[in-house]
Amino acid sequence: MMVKICGITNRGDALAAVDGGASALGFNFYPRSPRYIAPEEAREILAALPAGVVKVGVFVNEPAAAVASLAGQLSLDVVQLHGESAEIPAGLRVWRAVAVGPGFDAASLDPLPAEAFLLDAPSGSAHGGTGRSFDWSLARGARRNVIIAGGLDETNVRRAIEEARPWGVDACSRLESSPGRKDHQRMAQFLKAARS
Repeated sequence: MMVKICGITNRGDALAAVDGGASALGFNFYPRSPRYIAPEEAREILAALPAGVVKVGVFVNEPAAAVASLAGQLSLDVVQLHGESAEIPAGLRVWRAVAVGPGFDAASLDPLPAEAFLLDAPSGSAHGGTGRSFDWSLARGARRNVIIAGGLDETNVRRAIEEARPWGVDACSRLESSPGRKDHQRMAQFLKAARS
């Protein structure tokens, strides 16, 4: 299972996540996010990561050309797209964020272009990172790769996996001591629970 820690803003958190078994790390390039990281700062952290860790850039309503340019400069493995923009950068692995509300039908993902879909609770202009969850059973039976996000921590990730049977899980705000700073103990417990 793919286990992603998102909202990485510093080297210590990144290395602790990798040591705990994270298979992917997310770097948020949305300037209005409390977890925003400047590309220059991200570059230093990315350079310290071991091979095999999936490096994910998080973008909100960015033009495809800007996403592709930054992905190339930073050697990102995946771009995670949030917002209303329908532009998909060519030649890149794409994970598309989808808000899951009442009436969500996993079959609606079938025709959409993406390697995987990050399913999260509706968050309006925040575009994720709210710590709220959704009815995970709505994701069960999806024919596409889905990543469960939103409100996950060490206390509920096993239940989310049992209910949704996802391709991956993603956690951020509930593993923090403050926005952009991870609680290493909680992060380690989350990673252990997700991997078990």
